[in-house]
Amino acid sequence: MRARCAAAIAVAGLITMSCGGIVSPSQNQVETFSGTIAPGGQSAHAFTATKGGELTVKITALSPITQTYIGVAWTQATSDGSCGGVLFSTNFAQLNVAAISGANIISGKYCVVVYDSGAFAVPETYTVSVSHP
Repeated sequence: MRARCAAAIAVAGLITMSCGGIVSPSQNQVETFSGTIAPGGQSAHAFTATKGGELTVKITALSPITQTYIGVAWTQATSDGSCGGVLFSTNFAQLNVAAISGANIISGKYCVVVYDSGAFAVPETYTVSVSHP
């Protein structure tokens, strides 16, 4: 029985190594995206994770009203590059506070969607930072 367990663990380790393994968050790449969202609007940005690890998404700039809530969603991307099913979302992201943190991600194509969660009175210009493996 122990030999079977050891063999299963060894196979799992080999599979993980062949897929590039899990990346420490300190080795993540950081992509930034910017845009402007009208009241009731949204904007999507595609990115590709090349390995498994942790995802962190943070709004790093918001103007003209910095003390407002903004929606952030993490979605899968389809083969044509459009954004599909929502994996996680929050309607209450704030400036310089992680909107998504510590989410486990595997290699693949994803999107981060930034949207008005009902708080915008005027168009907001934003910058969003996506840290991913």
